[in-house]
Amino acid sequence: MPQQATSSSPASTGVVGLDTVLGGGVTPERLYLVEGTPGTGKTTLGLGFLLAGVALREVGLYVTLAETEVELRAVAATHGWSLDPITIFEMVPADGLSDEHEQTLLHPSEVELGETVRAIMARVDELRPARVVIDSLSELRLLAQNPVRYRRQILALKHFFATRHCTVLVLDDKSASGGDLQLHSIAHGVLSLEQTLSGFGAQRRRLHVVKMRGMRYSGGYHDFEIERGGLNVFPRLVAAEHGVVPEMPFVSTGLAGFDALLGGGLVPGTATLLTGPAGVGKTTATVQCMTAALRRGEHVAYFLFDERAPTLLSRSRALGMDLQPYIDTGQLNLRAIDPAELSPGEFAATVRASVEKDAARMIAIDSLNAYLQSMPSEQFLVLQMHEMLTYLGQRGVVTMLILGMHGIMGDVRADVDLSYLADTAVQLRYFEAFGAVRQAISVIKTRTAQHERTIREFSVGPGGIMLGEPLQHFQGILTGVPTFSGEGKTLLAATAGQDDPGTPHA
Repeated sequence: MPQQATSSSPASTGVVGLDTVLGGGVTPERLYLVEGTPGTGKTTLGLGFLLAGVALREVGLYVTLAETEVELRAVAATHGWSLDPITIFEMVPADGLSDEHEQTLLHPSEVELGETVRAIMARVDELRPARVVIDSLSELRLLAQNPVRYRRQILALKHFFATRHCTVLVLDDKSASGGDLQLHSIAHGVLSLEQTLSGFGAQRRRLHVVKMRGMRYSGGYHDFEIERGGLNVFPRLVAAEHGVVPEMPFVSTGLAGFDALLGGGLVPGTATLLTGPAGVGKTTATVQCMTAALRRGEHVAYFLFDERAPTLLSRSRALGMDLQPYIDTGQLNLRAIDPAELSPGEFAATVRASVEKDAARMIAIDSLNAYLQSMPSEQFLVLQMHEMLTYLGQRGVVTMLILGMHGIMGDVRADVDLSYLADTAVQLRYFEAFGAVRQAISVIKTRTAQHERTIREFSVGPGGIMLGEPLQHFQGILTGVPTFSGEGKTLLAATAGQDDPGTPHA
C-alpha cells in the first residue's frame, strides 16, 4: 500500500505544556520513542496521547507487553479517565504459561519474538488505528536476545506502521545497559523522562527532547509533575521568546519620601531588590509599595516563601495596610509557597500565569533566601532567576525582590550576591543614636534615574511606614556600624503621634 502524504498539522500529545515544547505536537504517521525509568510517567503520557486522539475521533490502540489491562484501567481511574474508547491489546494471556505453549525444538526468542510482532501487526490491520502505544520495548528486547534481530524487528515495525498511517509512541524503561542508541537512530523523535530525589522534599521530574526530526522544539530540561488528569509540563522560560512592551512612566511607592529617594518612584519593567538584616522592615516596605499599586487598581501577585500568609495579613492589617479586601476581589494573588514541594520550572510557570492570565502589574518574591536555599540540589537557580527577571522586565512588570542578610550590626552579609540581577538596590540597615537602635534606608543603585545619595531614617508604626528628612550626621557607614552624631530633633519621634520637631514626611 503506498504511503499517503503526512498531514501538515502536528498531532497533539494530549499535554498542553509538552505541545508547547514541541512547537504544537508531533509529526503524524511517525514512530517516537519515550524513554524513562519506572515511575517517570511513561504510561500516563501514553494513555493521555491515545485519549487526545479519541477527542479527535481517532482510533487508539494500546499494546501492553508488561502491565495487565486491569492495571492500566486502575492507572486511568486515578486520573479520572475511562479507557473504554480505546482498545487495549494485552500480549500476556492468562494461559501463556500452560504446557501446550511450551516448545523445545527452537530457541524461544526465534519463536516468541516473531509471534509477538505478527500479533501486533494483525491487531493493527484489524483495527486500523491512527494512534498506537507499545508498552514496553524492553520486553521485545528480552525476547530478541540479539541486537541484530532486535533492530531488524523494530525497523520492520516502523515500516509497517508507516504504511498503515499510524502515529506511534513506543515506551522504554531504559533497562538496556548504556541506553538503547540503536532505537534512538531508528525513531523519528526521542523524548526522555527523568526522576530525581533531593535530600529533602518531593521528587523532581523533568524531561528533555533528545531529538525531533524536521521540527523546531524548545531544548533543555523542562520540569513536569504527574497530577490527576495526566502530566503537567512546565516549559522552560525563555525571555527572548516574549515581546517587549513600551516604556512606561514612574509609579509611586505611596510615600513621597521613598519616591524622592528612588529618583521619582518605581519604574515598570525593572526589578527592585530590598536587602537588610532580619526585622528591619523589608517585607513592610514591599507591602507598602504593593498596597499603593492595589489602590491604583492594578493586579498584584505576592509569592511568600518565608512566613505564613495569616501572619503577614494580620501584621499588615495592624500597620494600616489591610490586604484581605483585595484578596477577596481577586486583585491580589497572595500565595504561600512550599519550596520543598515546588520545582523551579513550576514556580516560573506560576509567575508567568500571574502576568499573562491575571494581568499582574507587580510581582513580589519574599524572599530569595528561601527560594535559593530550599533547593540546594537544583543547579543554575540564579540563571533561572535572571531569565525570569528578564521576562518580567520585557512585560513591563514592577518586580520586588527581598533578600535577607546575616547579622544585625557590623559585617552584615548575604548568602549570595544578587544585586547584579536588580535594576534598583535598596538597603535597609539599623543604626545607633542616643542609646536607641533605629532604622535607616538608602538607595545603593538605580539604572533608570538619578537617585538620592542620602540616608533617610524610617520607622514602622500603626500608620505604616514613615520616612524622615535626609540625615547628614552619620559616622562609620563604610565600616558597617553607622552611628548618628547629629541633633536628636532631626530624628523621627520614637512613638507615632508624639510631638517631635522631626515630623516625618511620608
